[in-house]
Amino acid sequence: MTKENFVELLKQKPYMMEMGAGKLSKQYGLTREDVYNAKEILRKNKVKLPRILLLDIETTPLEAFVWQMQVWKARVGDDQIISRWFMLTWSAKWLFSSEIMSNKLTSKEVKREDDSRIMGNLWKVLNEADIVIAHNGDSFDIPNINTRCIVNDLPPIKPYQTIDTLRIAQKQFGFTHNSLNALARIFGLSEKIDTDFDLWRRCKNGDDDALLEMETYNRHDVEVLEEVYLKLRPWIKGHPNLGLYMELDVPVCKNCGSTNLKPDGSHSYTNASKFVNMKCECGAYGRLRNTVFPKEKRNNLVV
Repeated sequence: MTKENFVELLKQKPYMMEMGAGKLSKQYGLTREDVYNAKEILRKNKVKLPRILLLDIETTPLEAFVWQMQVWKARVGDDQIISRWFMLTWSAKWLFSSEIMSNKLTSKEVKREDDSRIMGNLWKVLNEADIVIAHNGDSFDIPNINTRCIVNDLPPIKPYQTIDTLRIAQKQFGFTHNSLNALARIFGLSEKIDTDFDLWRRCKNGDDDALLEMETYNRHDVEVLEEVYLKLRPWIKGHPNLGLYMELDVPVCKNCGSTNLKPDGSHSYTNASKFVNMKCECGAYGRLRNTVFPKEKRNNLVV
């Protein structure tokens, strides 16, 4: 492929701007410098791309005194809590980037139950994101991050959209199990690292080796999450519309950001309108915003 053709390819597939130069150079038979130069041409033309962050966190369990029956009822009063939960590690990566960012507590920080340092770092990363992807993120990761931010006197994070791969799996499919590892196994992807509760116990005790093991486990989870997300992406009906971020003068796939999409001859219908369906190379369907229902027939439409 020539450098000129690669620039045109990047215009059709702007999401490739976030992919590593090494991977692209091997895939298209170019030098890294060719890839860098092509990307620079598009940046000068101000091709906008959303910042999409894949995220996973690990927290400590809380410790509490419980009566025998409370083990099953899970009703624990605030005065029964011995030690509250806090952040142990977090890991994140920008979509298609080869770099994984992560932070873990030191043994001293664990013993002080002080996660302020790593929360400050995570707060900075989240303020760069337009879209955040996490498995069970809407119910676990995001609320828990917000909790540790306010406890550590950090201001609110700027608004961002979220994609929860667990909710998508539960809502749009009928998998027997919807855990990240179960989905990875079903799709034939990399699986999570095996571990058990003893790792969390050792981390809570400030074991340096356990904390390093937890960070490694956490980092790998982000890699698995990216693979699962990309497998699900064409199916996600409520995916944040990437076209709103990119502001191009041509139709853009709302799921992947490609401009390589075209009408497939089918239509979507509401009770009052008819729209042209667009199919992307990634497999996702969208529809043009303007109705194609004839204006002269609208007055006779019963709704």
